[in-house]
Amino acid sequence: MNVKKVGNVILAVKDIDKSIEFYHEKIGLPIKNQRRSWVDLGTSGALLSLHPASLTAQHIGSSIENGITIGFLVGDVKSAVEELKSKGVKIYRDIVDRESGKNAIVLDPDEYLVSLFEPNFEDKAQQTGGYQGFTPA
Repeated sequence: MNVKKVGNVILAVKDIDKSIEFYHEKIGLPIKNQRRSWVDLGTSGALLSLHPASLTAQHIGSSIENGITIGFLVGDVKSAVEELKSKGVKIYRDIVDRESGKNAIVLDPDEYLVSLFEPNFEDKAQQTGGYQGFTPA
């Protein structure tokens, strides 16, 4: 196997319209492709893809220990959190200062964890070598 890169992160969502509103209008990800039951958000790199969740399967995804966390690099985590608060987004964990940068966690409409990370290093587009900056605990 020769994996080139992560193509997309796929989330099964209870209400696709609410999730589009959250990720597109509140977070600011552009819609790249949209079909009736599938939406790709983003412009380059890995895409965030949304599709309707099963109506019968149990929804599991809001646990730090074994759930899913989506991480976004931001230029200013404080202003990002303030903006999202003003848009009614639930804050799971407010800003924490770490050696690698500042980090906060918000919840999407399905209670998936969304990490906002402002790195301390000079090249703000660079991602840390490990997961320390995105670790919610």
